[in-house]
Amino acid sequence: MSGAVDQVIERVRRVYGSWKRDTPVAQMRQDWDTLFGGTPVDATIDDVNADGVEAQWVSAPGADAQRAVLYFHGGGFQVGSLVSHRELMARLSAAAQCRVLGVAYRLAPEHRYPAALDDASAAWQWLIGQGFEARHIALAGDSAGGGLALSLLLRLRDAGQPLPAAAVLMSAWTDLTASGASYGTRAASDPIHQRPMIVAMARNYLGKEGNPADPLVSPLFADLQGLPPLLAQVGDRETVLDDSRDFVARAKEAGVDATLQVWDHMIHVFQQFPAQLPEARAALQDLGRFLRQHLERIDT
Repeated sequence: MSGAVDQVIERVRRVYGSWKRDTPVAQMRQDWDTLFGGTPVDATIDDVNADGVEAQWVSAPGADAQRAVLYFHGGGFQVGSLVSHRELMARLSAAAQCRVLGVAYRLAPEHRYPAALDDASAAWQWLIGQGFEARHIALAGDSAGGGLALSLLLRLRDAGQPLPAAAVLMSAWTDLTASGASYGTRAASDPIHQRPMIVAMARNYLGKEGNPADPLVSPLFADLQGLPPLLAQVGDRETVLDDSRDFVARAKEAGVDATLQVWDHMIHVFQQFPAQLPEARAALQDLGRFLRQHLERIDT
């Protein structure tokens, strides 16, 4: 296991290590797509326009077209795309046995908050307009996309709209103030993400006047009552470990059916390496079971 994780870390470090202060964000995005997007997937890919937001249906063989997972990719709100996350979405579609709609929300620094949340909301409303009931939809996301999924839940709840059946989160970024104790306790074990990097990404997303403690930016600080069942996965080596650990604790205090899985020895969004890591495959199967359980239960 250690050797496989080390190989994954080296792949990611080669990309991060090539970036300098003057590396254009367009180059970073291309590098990220190259890192994650080169694997063929066993799924049908269909491009759609979701009320002005670029999106893609990702459908594994046998996927139920009557149920959907609305997916938000990670990348610190600045990199990541439907290309970089296609394999992860295809694997999730297979595990959950339903279609996944990946959302290409607008990225910073060109488009700062609340552009990403507005696009997430538009994609949700488009799905509802396509005839999906909220109870036949689940949300999913990794890293920044996990935080975005939670922000969408909060916006829907506060607007009095029906909520999705469930949500699954992978290494969710829930606290843009980077206040978690794990930034210290996991600093030596996390091979990639350190607090200065996280703070810089938050600043690029919000701009100078943005408030990283705004509950719609950092769901950790929100009133969490009334949210649907949640499953959060995170690696034990992550500096953002407490973004998941603290969020799930607060969700439980608010009466939410929230479950936390901390995967030993795993790094940030380890689920993106299913070919290399058996833990990634097992984690995706757990996510799939959780989604099937909650998307099936509603019809019984």
